[in-house]
Amino acid sequence: MTDGVFGRESGHEQVVYCHDRATGLKAIIAVYSTALGPALGGTRFYPYSDENAALDDVLALSKGMAYKNALAGLDLGGGKAVIIGDPATHKTEALLRAYGRFVQSLGGRYITACDVGTYVADMDVVARETSFATGRSREEGGAGDSSELTAFGVYQGMRASAEHTWGTPDLKGRRVGVEGVGKVGRLLVGHLAEAGAEIVITDVDERAVDRVRAVHPSVEVVDDTATLIASDVDVFAPCALGGVLDDDTAGLLRAKVVCGAANNQLAHAGVEKLLQDRGILFAPDYLVNAGGTIQVSDELRGYDPDRARLKATSLYDTAKAVFALADEEGVPPVTAADRLAERRMSEVANLRSILTVR
Repeated sequence: MTDGVFGRESGHEQVVYCHDRATGLKAIIAVYSTALGPALGGTRFYPYSDENAALDDVLALSKGMAYKNALAGLDLGGGKAVIIGDPATHKTEALLRAYGRFVQSLGGRYITACDVGTYVADMDVVARETSFATGRSREEGGAGDSSELTAFGVYQGMRASAEHTWGTPDLKGRRVGVEGVGKVGRLLVGHLAEAGAEIVITDVDERAVDRVRAVHPSVEVVDDTATLIASDVDVFAPCALGGVLDDDTAGLLRAKVVCGAANNQLAHAGVEKLLQDRGILFAPDYLVNAGGTIQVSDELRGYDPDRARLKATSLYDTAKAVFALADEEGVPPVTAADRLAERRMSEVANLRSILTVR
């Protein structure tokens, strides 16, 4: 851990820099908390502008995973990893296997999975060097792509948000704007179409838009995120990278609900209060996008798809509990979610004072 990490006062238990000259691997693994168990979180492969940008991202993401796992009722702590580089040009078998060796060196304190820039096939390669990789293919004993259950969990969170806002979880006729229709956003569109929602989408990748339109030709497409935010929609679903909601966008947003799959949707502290003051319900991102984490965590027990889907369905009830607490205490939902997660981490961590013999 460097002085720079300490200077951020991040509260992390451990931050590990990984460098393998032979393969060009440059990675950072951050373990925020192991209060509930080993730290589980995906590996992001991304061309960061510099090491500080990568560090900021992994610190924020790993903390978010601790809260996500706690709120989802999992006996897992929070961690995350980033590999610095363009996955299209830097990703090789040797690099991924070198990364797997670094994961293994932590002895199970950190369990990895897929994230932006990494896929099931990559986890199969990483798993050749470590016992602590999830999100593997079904052929290798894993659960496969976690995007499906992530999208399903977001859909459950959106139903709970609709019930809290309009008195019914039914999304039929609701106009939903989906920003980012890649792995998760595309599947979310499928759930929304089945529910009878009117759907508006945008994505920087025209191919992603074309894939959605091929299956759902009635979907409306707008040019960019700014246009979608200013559109007349009931629900705004950010499903791309984080930071989409800042002071400006919070002021322009016309939706009454924000519920999407992207991590760290709030650009900075205080945006949640701006949304609340405008009467916009923000479904905490780390709550509603926990379906994928539920899937890969179930893989640790020997994957049972029915058990994992049932657990992801419970995100509907968890979201309702968060909204109820927020109303009771007069705070934004993200504050209520934080309090519930922190309470669970604290209460379970206190059990360590009870001596047990195994």
